[in-house]
Amino acid sequence: MGGKYLTLSEFNLEGQFLGFVGNSSADSKYLRLAIASGEVQLKLPKQLRAYLGINLQPGELLRIFGLSKLNTHNGKIKFKVYGVKPLGVCPNQKNPQQAKAKILVCQKSGCRKRGGKGLLSELEKILCDRGLQDKVIIEETGCLKCCSSAPNCIVQLGQKEFKKVHPEAIASLLEDHL
Repeated sequence: MGGKYLTLSEFNLEGQFLGFVGNSSADSKYLRLAIASGEVQLKLPKQLRAYLGINLQPGELLRIFGLSKLNTHNGKIKFKVYGVKPLGVCPNQKNPQQAKAKILVCQKSGCRKRGGKGLLSELEKILCDRGLQDKVIIEETGCLKCCSSAPNCIVQLGQKEFKKVHPEAIASLLEDHL
């Protein structure tokens, strides 16, 4: 019997880094890359994950090397990365992450049962009422490892993180920061 994957070819892609797939960049197995024909997700080797999670910024141009493999059972192509070379920031686009704040809201079952869904909708409403919805990214996440204080959210403003903050206080914090 043969293996599940059939190696197709080596690849060399250039594109704009969009972000990682998953809760945190250091844990993510895949990175998202915008190329001329659309968006691809590329599997990262373990030894590159933490390094890239710290050093890559969304909007950066990258050259990525690796192998493409075909899953013989379902016909899907899998990209496995062996090297990543930053080429700089795309001149036509500013880095969207620098100007925006990010709010991570846990949507795992424990937080949802304790009001996580309501927290998410309340945040969206408050930000919309204050005209901040375009300046903030709200991201639904998995467990944030603070289950005893559910529902959980983390506000990221640049290098700073704020936890256990009421939605009204979040809006005030964002107005002061932005």
